[in-house]
This record gives sequence, C-alpha cells and structure tokens, in this order.
Amino acid sequence: MIPFCNLRSEGCGGTLRRNGAGVSPTRVWILVAVGAVCAAASWLVLRVIYSALPPLPWTGAPGLLLLAAAESWSGRNLRDRLRGRVGSKPIAPIAVARMAALAKASSLAAALIGGLTAGFLIYVLGSLDKSIPRSDAFAAAGTVAAAAALAIAALYLERGCLVRPDDEVDGPLD
Repeated sequence: MIPFCNLRSEGCGGTLRRNGAGVSPTRVWILVAVGAVCAAASWLVLRVIYSALPPLPWTGAPGLLLLAAAESWSGRNLRDRLRGRVGSKPIAPIAVARMAALAKASSLAAALIGGLTAGFLIYVLGSLDKSIPRSDAFAAAGTVAAAAALAIAALYLERGCLVRPDDEVDGPLD
C-alpha cells in the first residue's frame, strides 16, 4: 500500500488521516472569520490612508476568476480520476496531496483577498457620488465576487481530494 493512498474521509466533518497524522478539511467558518478580520483591518487602515492611495486596479478580479475556473476544472478532473471513471487515467497519490495543498492555500488566499477588498468596498460606499471612489467600488465589488468564486472552487477541489474507504486502491497508481 502506498502511504499517500491512506487519505480518507471519516464521515461528514471528519478528518483526513495519513499514517495517524490528522489534517482537517478547511472549514467555511474559518474562511469567513479570516475575511471578516481582514475587512475590518482594511477598513480601519483606509480611514487613515485612502486619500494617498492610487485608484484600485480592476485586474484582480479576472485573475481570481481564471484561478477559480482552473481549480473547478481540476476538481472535476481529479474526482473522475480518483473514482476510476471510464476514460480517465489513474492519478499518482503525490499529485492528490499537492492538489489538496493547493486547494487549502487558495481558499485561505481567497478569504484574505476577499476580506481586504470587502473592507475597501465598505469604506468607499459612503462616497459613491465622487468618480474615483465609485470606480474603486466597482473594482472592489468585482474582486470580492471573484474571491468568493475562488474560495468555492478551492473548497470543491479540496473535497475532490478525499478518498473514501470504498475507493481505496490496493496497488500503486501510474
């Protein structure tokens, strides 16, 4: 048995196990808490330095959406490969572990970015009658939405990495 094939879920809300070491799945409430703390910190900082900042770039939203699309596609592909669906090649166990690490990192990054831009959006909502805060609000709203999409895609990818006991493989994967 390959050690990385020992990843399995133990019921709803269980933990992932690998040779007795526990790695818990990302919890949504932790991502919400991280986003809320970042939003509050961002709003507090912006109260002091907003006038000295350049306009918020709009390029963050498309980048986050591309990452979300890639992680969604990877999650679907990975799930099919782990389940042995027709037409899909088996996947190496180390690749599953890498995808799980990517998913956990992406969901946390999305919470951080989403929280920071949510604080930005909350701050500029009071000044929508001016042109620069209005364009900043559009950029911030798009980035918050894209960060939420990335977080959802990352959670989907992470859930796709779970191997149930009945899905366990007895031999090495090529």
